[in-house]
Amino acid sequence: MSIPSLCTFSQVSISSDGTSPDASAMLDVKSTGKGMLIPRMTASQRTSISSAAIGLLVYQTDVPAGLYYYNGTAWTFLGSGDGYSGNVIDIDGNAYPTVKIGNQEWMAENLRVTHYRNGDIIPKITDGPTWSGLSTGARCYYNNDSISNNSVYGALYNWYAVNDSRNLCPIGWHVPSDNAWTTLITYLGGGSVAGGQMKRAILWNSPNTGATNTSGFSGLPGGERFSNGDFNYIGIYGLWWTATEYFTDLAYYRNLDYSSTGVIRYTDYKTYGYSVRCVRD
Repeated sequence: MSIPSLCTFSQVSISSDGTSPDASAMLDVKSTGKGMLIPRMTASQRTSISSAAIGLLVYQTDVPAGLYYYNGTAWTFLGSGDGYSGNVIDIDGNAYPTVKIGNQEWMAENLRVTHYRNGDIIPKITDGPTWSGLSTGARCYYNNDSISNNSVYGALYNWYAVNDSRNLCPIGWHVPSDNAWTTLITYLGGGSVAGGQMKRAILWNSPNTGATNTSGFSGLPGGERFSNGDFNYIGIYGLWWTATEYFTDLAYYRNLDYSSTGVIRYTDYKTYGYSVRCVRD
């Protein structure tokens, strides 16, 4: 059957069960033995759709497979994964599993986005002296090696990128405040034990004390970039910025340690490079 691209109708009923159409519905499709198929495509095909309409719905056939709709700025995944509450997609098309911990929903991977929410590029800075002199947002990858580290550990961002009004996180998500991190850690039993529940069993240096990942947070030891541009501590520490400023040149972050079950709250210079997680609004 050929359907014209533009049509006007008051009500259409397509039924295989003999029932009458719902009077409140413009289109009422009924069946007790068949379903309705919407367009099916790969992630690459989906993200290549130009000028996608708000509310556009497609089924993605490759991982993470499922229904996606376009909200006007980004694609949102409507499915769910084993042990997680769903997925969220950033402006670059990267999909992240998410996990509900208490009343919060967190990304279960580190952010690796290269653009702010409005599409502006987050500058990638490899040069140490340039990195140390920044007072605006920037990203990098441990040892400047994005091939080895981006897909596993995500990007490292300075705090100026975290605080930028253009936003690092997808629509409906934000970088968690210091209080939001405290809520997470309190729910997991407090700072002395929550770290074990937040660490994965892989990639951490031995002894990876108490790592169970029972929370599903799936923390990994992505290391850090110092203010002078040097890198260190991959395999030893996982460090995540909060959105909360401490002083003019300092902000709060959280630290997981290979030799402890704890989560430590520190402040550091905004020119450091740390990992970032997003939490649902």
